[in-house]
Amino acid sequence: MEPDIEPTEDQIKTEPLLQLFKYKHLQRPDMRALSRTFTAQALYIADNVPRNAERSVCLRKLREAKDTSITALLWVQP
Repeated sequence: MEPDIEPTEDQIKTEPLLQLFKYKHLQRPDMRALSRTFTAQALYIADNVPRNAERSVCLRKLREAKDTSITALLWVQP
């Protein structure tokens, strides 16, 4: 298993949107693993893309993609 990479409190103070990428609280291992991939991308963006309005939009859309991917795991086919 890969090491935990949840955003630290210092990272969240610098970029509050990172708090939306925590995943350790998820009970199902498949949800944790999927969410973790989005966390890695969010941390990369926060560390490497200049802080501006577009970076914020990017992180919000990434969070939206994470949320919908988790929903897809929960989706029950009729």
